[in-house]
Amino acid sequence: CPQGSLLTPGMPKNSYSKKPANETTSVCAKGSHLRVHFKNTRETAMAVKGMTLRKAQKYLADVVDHKNCIPFRRFTGGVGRNTHSKMHKKTVGQGRYPVKSIEIIQNLLKNAEANAEQKQLNIDDLVIVHAQVNQAPKMRRRTYRAHGRINPFMANPCHIEFILSEKSTAVKKPAAASTEEVKALVD
Repeated sequence: CPQGSLLTPGMPKNSYSKKPANETTSVCAKGSHLRVHFKNTRETAMAVKGMTLRKAQKYLADVVDHKNCIPFRRFTGGVGRNTHSKMHKKTVGQGRYPVKSIEIIQNLLKNAEANAEQKQLNIDDLVIVHAQVNQAPKMRRRTYRAHGRINPFMANPCHIEFILSEKSTAVKKPAAASTEEVKALVD
């Protein structure tokens, strides 16, 4: 994951909030100042965190086709209940189908996949180990109200970052030998 150049003083330009455990088997993808709702995008990113890349891509495609939903766990105010949210744990039945957020996240995952191909990593073993969505500066417009008043009409963009790592293949531990067999081998 790039950490910025040495020429820029202060904070690096492309800094990530977290460094991957192993740089050689990890890839990063990041988007800044994306004009997509922060709350919907945060819930979508948390829904795919911990999944493999292929499973996340299939899950997001199913949500677009309304075969599954994104469960809303933190930002639940005014979110209606739906049947698909029963498939997910730790939810009270609230879920949505945030198509624009899904499209942005699919593009970031596609970018991470291309980065993995460039590094010659096994794409089927990639797992989303880090997903973070932060609020970006609000974008300001105005709306006109009754009696000549003007109110703000704000957009809530966000910054998104993903880190994907190859999952390590588990090596089976050999069967434990009894202490008598170990002593016999040592002698």
